[in-house]
Amino acid sequence: MKMCSIASGSSGNCVYIGSESTHLLVDAGISKKRIEAGLATLDLTGEVLSGILITHEHIDHIQGLGVFSRKYNVPIYATPGTIVGIEKCKTLGKMPAGLLHPIQADKVFRLGDLDVDPFTISHDANEPIGYRLESQGKSVAIATDLGIYDAYIVSKLQDLDAVLLEANHDIHMVEVGPYPYPLKRRVLGDKGHLSNEVSGRLLCDILHKGLKNIILGHLSNENNYAKLAYETVKLELNLGSNFEPGKDVKLQVANRQTVSEVVLV
Repeated sequence: MKMCSIASGSSGNCVYIGSESTHLLVDAGISKKRIEAGLATLDLTGEVLSGILITHEHIDHIQGLGVFSRKYNVPIYATPGTIVGIEKCKTLGKMPAGLLHPIQADKVFRLGDLDVDPFTISHDANEPIGYRLESQGKSVAIATDLGIYDAYIVSKLQDLDAVLLEANHDIHMVEVGPYPYPLKRRVLGDKGHLSNEVSGRLLCDILHKGLKNIILGHLSNENNYAKLAYETVKLELNLGSNFEPGKDVKLQVANRQTVSEVVLV
């Protein structure tokens, strides 16, 4: 399998995961033009996509879904609650009939040669989920927009070969930053986002010798920056595990505007 971030951040999210024969997007929170440009760097086009997996209905995860789906007629998979949110989002325009397919958390389904395992996450959306994907004994996962994590999340992220995990904010930057108090409470709450520190602690809970690639994603534009996220998570890994980033596991930070390095598992 291959995995890379086409865009990741508070302003828009889109991830590619695929095999030789099956090509998927997780979220479409950027423009059609940017999605097409990202796929082009992988020598792919919208016509070859087998599906788009949506995590939840917030605009930074579905912004380009309407225009992209109308052009390419790619099947869209989401929970019933997320589908309701998509259908209510007026900025998307009319979605093509028959493209929205309901799925359920913890019910594995197959797309091509990939097994898709949706799992529940804690976020202030209708029915949000993350995704674990497996093929030929290899597995990757996307876990962003997590207010908190627990034993259930850890179980879903066990024995991975690669993971894209949220490191949204630095707690101190949120506390002293310009956000109004209700928004600060939302970001820091149980249905908000993972901080750099908590992201590092979650990684310590799932690290094993087979996990060779970690991508930190969904960084806040106002309350984080790449070097801070990297160094904070690296410190947590050094303190809480026997794994050394750069030696035992590769750690990178996804960019808001550019395609990340492709991870091969």
